[in-house]
Amino acid sequence: MTRSDTTQRTPGALQHTTAAILAGGFGTRLRAVLADRPKPLAPVRGRPFIAFLLEQLLTSGVPRAVLCTGYMGDVVQATLGERFGLLQLDYSLEHAALGTGGALRLALPKLDSEHVLVMNGDSFCDAHLPSFWAWHVAHDAEATILLTEVPDTGRYGQVETDSEGAVMRFREKQPGLGSGWINAGVYALRRSVIEAIPEGRAVSLERDVFPGLIGRGLYAYPGGGRFLDIGTPESYEQAADFFTASY
Repeated sequence: MTRSDTTQRTPGALQHTTAAILAGGFGTRLRAVLADRPKPLAPVRGRPFIAFLLEQLLTSGVPRAVLCTGYMGDVVQATLGERFGLLQLDYSLEHAALGTGGALRLALPKLDSEHVLVMNGDSFCDAHLPSFWAWHVAHDAEATILLTEVPDTGRYGQVETDSEGAVMRFREKQPGLGSGWINAGVYALRRSVIEAIPEGRAVSLERDVFPGLIGRGLYAYPGGGRFLDIGTPESYEQAADFFTASY
């Protein structure tokens, strides 16, 4: 599951940053096609899906990632181990469903940088993460959401910003929204944002935390490219074509 330790890493601010991957979901909608393993280990081109996220972190210079696991978390840890090339892996296992925010709060003792790079474990977005990170730091943001543009935002909802990139509004998922910018599942968060999440209860970053930060340092960076979410059998079927041999 690992690459050679000679893999080159991009220098920059991310070399001092811890990443967190939210990989604890039940994957209920995928159970019919993925009954024997958790969603992060869904096979794509002979690799677990999460390996593509780890590769993205590795090539961006991130030295350490904490995997926030839940359903079959022991299998995730046994499969991936403690390293992915030069990327050190650690694990935070939730024993009850805590949502994206609650899982991140549980992992806080393992997140040892002032700002944390957070990724959803069931989606992938082509993006230059060092540029995203530099934009977050330059705006002195409390939190920054990576955005990508899609022709049909109905499945995802839209994120609306002002001319400076400050988030103004989240539009709920609904048919007929048309093209626009969506949350690409990659975030830069100050540690203080995670500290403010209540402990031991289910909290959603998307529904609970981010709306409360509007007007209080929540920004969005429109730098995402191709996007894949494997949350449904239909989208999971597209994964092999999405990840070409260049990955």
